[in-house]
Formats: sequence, structure tokens, C-alpha cells
Amino acid sequence: MSDAVVSRTRIGASVVAAVVAVVAGLVVGAGDAHAGTDKCDVRWNSLGASVACHDTGAPPSREYVLVVECWGLHGIPNRFPLYAVGPYSQSSRWFVPTGRASGNCSSSWGAPSLNVGVVTGAHVGIYRQ
Repeated sequence: MSDAVVSRTRIGASVVAAVVAVVAGLVVGAGDAHAGTDKCDVRWNSLGASVACHDTGAPPSREYVLVVECWGLHGIPNRFPLYAVGPYSQSSRWFVPTGRASGNCSSSWGAPSLNVGVVTGAHVGIYRQ
């Protein structure tokens, strides 16, 4: 009986933390940032992020990825079905230097995930040089 109470308490605490994270993210606001390259414009708010790159001088094999930084309820890597509350990141599919991408805290590589959180930042990384 006490194990069931402890389990329910942990689940309840996780749900409350996720709700607080969403509300805090909506209040904290949005931002604009320049990525690691000055040829990309990254925009984000608490619900999602997007990037548009115009790097016409990049090598033909270069590919970028949008990394969305999040805070909320997320699966622990290599420990399914365990979840944690706190910071995590999601990434978009790769895109070309003259392309666009978008992402949020509930999808990774364009597929839905079981994570729930708010965006706390975003940046572009080089996926392949």
C-alpha cells in the first residue's frame, strides 16, 4: 500500500513540475539569437524554435542541425521507461546551409516524442562538415 502512495506522489510531483515549467516558459518569453555561423538567424519562444540559413559560401558537403534546449519532463536516455524533470535538448533533422528547420520540445528529428517541456534556448550546430 505504501509503495502505491509513494509512486503516486512521485508522478504527481513530476506533473506539477512540468506544469510549472510550461507556465514559467510562457512568462519568461522569447528571444532572437545568432547561431554559431553569422549566416543563420535563429528565433525561439517558449513553444518552439526555427532557423533560416543563407550560407551560400559553405562547402557542398556541409549540413546543419537545429538544437532546441528545453526544460521539463523527459525520458532518461538508455533507461526507458524512466523519466526525469529538468533540462534536456532535442534536435531537428539535418538541413543544407541555405535551408530552414524548426523544432520544439516535444519532437526530435521531426518525429513526436513523449517529452513535455518549454524552450529555453536554441542554436545551430554543424552536423557534417
